[in-house]
Order: sequence, then structure tokens, then C-alpha cells
Amino acid sequence: MAVSPHTLFSRLLTGWAGGCVWFLERRAMQESPREFTRLFRSVHKRWMTFQHLTFLKRTYVTQLNRRLTQQVKRKPEPMAPPFLENTPLTEAKAEICEVRPLSLPRPPLSGKPSETTLLDPDSASVVEGALDVGRETKDEKQWREMKLRLDELPGVLARLSKIKLTALVVSTTSAGFALAPGPFDWPCFLLTFVGTGLASCAANSINQFFEVPFDSNMNRTKNRPLVRGQISPLLAVSFATCCAVPGAALLTWGVNPLTGALGVFNIFLYTCCYTPLKRISIANTWVGAVVGAIPPVMGWTAATGSLDAGAFLLGGILYSWQFPHFNALSWALREDYSRGGYCMMSVTHPALCRRVALRHCLALIGLSAAAPVLDVTTWTFPAISLPINLYISYLGFRFYADADRKSSRKLFFCSLWHLPLLLLLMLTCKQPPGGAGTREEPGG
Repeated sequence: MAVSPHTLFSRLLTGWAGGCVWFLERRAMQESPREFTRLFRSVHKRWMTFQHLTFLKRTYVTQLNRRLTQQVKRKPEPMAPPFLENTPLTEAKAEICEVRPLSLPRPPLSGKPSETTLLDPDSASVVEGALDVGRETKDEKQWREMKLRLDELPGVLARLSKIKLTALVVSTTSAGFALAPGPFDWPCFLLTFVGTGLASCAANSINQFFEVPFDSNMNRTKNRPLVRGQISPLLAVSFATCCAVPGAALLTWGVNPLTGALGVFNIFLYTCCYTPLKRISIANTWVGAVVGAIPPVMGWTAATGSLDAGAFLLGGILYSWQFPHFNALSWALREDYSRGGYCMMSVTHPALCRRVALRHCLALIGLSAAAPVLDVTTWTFPAISLPINLYISYLGFRFYADADRKSSRKLFFCSLWHLPLLLLLMLTCKQPPGGAGTREEPGG
């Protein structure tokens, strides 16, 4: 068994001397941890004091060289609170300008530059100008009630009536009038032109009136006048009525009842059949194609007063042209149509969308070949129209084989120039009045 050195030492020294040694040894063992702790605390306090001195030294150097090392930077102005939305712009600016960032107090140091010299007047004006620009941009982003001015009304109504689509409708009607056999009657043409344009404006306005909650979800239509609140629904319906009534009257009593009936039927078909079908079934595409095929038929009936084979040929060309045009457009906007809740072929039946586009591209070749057979054009027209029909068919096949954004865009932009060029070629190759297919007048 090991013997402790303290016990051994106390055994060697007995009596009074041994008791003193034993007491001193025990006292040293008890006091040594306390002395060590006190020493550690004093050293720690001295280290903290050294840290504080180092920090004060750095602060002094920074404050002394403030002009060279630091720049005054103001805090960004807070945005206008919601209760300022309905206040005038000048009052809102005044209240916002009253908010200023607090300047932090700095201890006075010898050799420190004064606060006024930290920011000279030129830099202060630059900062204030930047803050004013920031306030103006923030004020512009605030939601506020839109007020329609009188000089903006024509542009708003033009967007309400889809002026580009109306121009396409009027141009196809004019082509149908010009391709009809017989002399060109200018007064009848002008009445047909104006009446068809008014009917198209009415149909498009009613279409936008019905589709406001759905257009607001689409990026393509979210800036329409009714969606943005630029005009009221009552004004839109009033404008549509003021266009539909005189348009139908001009076509019925100024041209002929058949053309007027076709115009009224087309307004009904577009607003009451095509518009609600867009959210129910993909059949809306075929109904919409019928709506687009009626205007050239109206032009033909305005010139002849009857529905002939030529009228149905022009309607068939417009009917087939719309499928590659619209299917390619809707393919690039599939996400948008899906977000708006519309039932389109490109969204629900993508394979059918591609097949239908290619099928009607090829149908344009057959319809162009049928034009001279029906005495609408000469035999030159199928030959000179074959290259552009083959080209759109090629793009339709590319879209069918590999449908992506690039192929759909190419097909869509091709359709934009294909139809005007095809109608222009038909006009240049129109059957002359004394052609082989001209009917003899009774009693002649």
C-alpha cells in the first residue's frame, strides 16, 4: 500500500514541529485553488481592458480620418402608407418629405472636422434630387383610380373593338366584294365597308365585356381597357350597341337583306356561341373559323345579292387559313390559355392541334386549284399560288413533326403574309367579265 508523502513527512517530524508542518501543508492545499482563480480573473480583466483600449484607438483613428474613409449615406425614404393613396399627390409628397433620417450624435474629438463640412451643398443637392426621383417612381407604382380623359377615348375604344382584327375582317370583306363578278359599285362597296366594320367592332366589344374576369389572368389580355378599368362596362355595352344597330341597318337597307342577315348572324355566332364555348369545349376553334369565314361571303353577297359557289370558295379559303394561323398562335400561348381557363386544342389535345393545322395547310392547295373550276379566277392562279401554298404546308409539316415554340412562331408569322398575298393573287387572276364561265343574261 502506497504511503502519502505528507503522511510520511508528518511521521518523521513529531511533536510541536510536526503539528506546525502538518497545519501549513493542509492550509496550502486549501488555498491554492482560490489563489489560482483570483490570478486568472485578474489576468482576464487586464486582457479585457487591453481590448477596450484597442477599440478606442481604432474608433479615434476612424473618426479622425472620416473625410477620407467614410461617406454620408442617407437611409431610403419609406413608402407612402395606404392612408395616403386617396390624398392629392402634392399633400402626399409633403407628408413624405417630413420624414428625415436621424443623425447619430458623435463625441467631440480634437482635430475632427465639423459635421457641416462632411456633406457639401453640391452633394446634398444631388442626394435630395435622387430622393425626389425615388419618391416620384414610388408614387407612380401606387394603385390609384384611373380617370379617362376625352382625348384618350378614341384609343381606348379602338382597343376595345380590337381594331387590328376589325381591319382584317374589313379587308377580307373587301376582297370578297372585289372578286365577285359584275361591275364594281363604289357606293355599295362603301356601305358594305362601313357596315361590316361597325358589326365587327360591336362583336369584339361584347366579347371583351364577357371575358373580363378571364382576361385578367392572362398576360396577353390583362391590359385590355375593361380589365384595367379605363372604361366602365356600361360604356362598353353602350358603344357595342351604337355600333351594332347602325351597322346592321346599313347592311340590311343600304346593301341588301341577305348581307344584313349574315352580319347579324355573325355577331350572334361570335358573342353567344364562340365566346362561351371557349371555356367549355375545343369545338370553339371550329365555330371561330366559321365566324372568320363569313366576312368574304358578305362581300360577295353585297356585290351579287346571292350565295354562289364563289362565295363558298372564298369562305372555305378563310376557314382553312384560320387553323394554321390560330393553332400556331395558341401553341405558343398554352400556359396563358390554361391560366385563363380556356379550353383550347393546344392545351387539352396537342396532337390533334398539330394534325388539324397540317390538314388545313394542305387544303389550301386544293381550294386554290378549285378557283378556276368555279370561274372565280383564271387557270394562272393555281400555278402562281402553288409556291406560297407549298411553303405554308412545309411549315405546317414542321409544326406537326416537331411542335415547339420556334416552329409555331414560323408558321404563325407565315400565315400573316400568306393570306394577303393569296387574296392579291386571286384579284390579279380574276375571271374577266367576258370569260368562259360568265352566265348569259336572260333575253340576251
